[in-house]
Amino acid sequence: MILTLSCADRPGIVRAVANLLFDRGANIIDAQQFGDDETGRFFMRVVFDVGEAGADDLRAAFEPVASAFAMTWTLRDPKVRRKVMILASQTDHCLSDLVWRWRRGELPLDICAVVSNHPAETYSSVDLSGLPFHHLPVDRETKLEQEAALWALIQQTGAELVVLARYMQILSDGLAAKLEGRCINIHHSFLPGFKGARPYHQAHARGVKVIGATAHYVTADLDEGPIIEQDVERISHRDTPSALIRKGRDIERRVLARAVRWHLEDRVLLNGKKTVVFTD
Repeated sequence: MILTLSCADRPGIVRAVANLLFDRGANIIDAQQFGDDETGRFFMRVVFDVGEAGADDLRAAFEPVASAFAMTWTLRDPKVRRKVMILASQTDHCLSDLVWRWRRGELPLDICAVVSNHPAETYSSVDLSGLPFHHLPVDRETKLEQEAALWALIQQTGAELVVLARYMQILSDGLAAKLEGRCINIHHSFLPGFKGARPYHQAHARGVKVIGATAHYVTADLDEGPIIEQDVERISHRDTPSALIRKGRDIERRVLARAVRWHLEDRVLLNGKKTVVFTD
């Protein structure tokens, strides 16, 4: 089982959690914690074997502890795979990478749907066999209707996480609010950076020495959501815009994959506009 929690920092939290698990015969395998001096919040992730106690018994036993410390908490069985919906547009490298990692068993998820504003033939190089594909075209006049159909699909499939794998449509404030904390976007920049169209061409024109990518939770503030993961790669004056695009795609793939896996493994806890990430 995996227990995650956050609450106001005060003495006795770790002891209360450890004592409860010990009293129920559970064995702690891994524990990570962090106290944020700036916000006064405490964060913890504990992985443990249940032992003789059942999950329901542990959940009921933990309620008084959580109430005493006013905790926000989750208790989840990591063997239960969560449903993930992937959204993509014409660029397919992030979609292809996530599907490839899923087929190899590297990501603990079930892909409940692949959704695009472009038809399936756009992804002729991606192995989508066996995956439900939904074409939801959109333009300025049909954006509200398309988002309504997308939200209905999210509810219908039971998607617990939505991944924007270079989905080049801005979600409305309303949909972003509904998906708070469970929608991850990959941005083609080491934020803050070159925003808008042709970012690698902008970077080349400015002679940058590193390029990068950022995976973050989606919020109503465009590209301003809590950051989960970032990475960069050094470049030189010899790199052309096409070389930057090629290298940038590699960074985007690995950054998005790490962010998705960490979310699914309950390693990411929201801390206001930031995140606490208990990496492996």
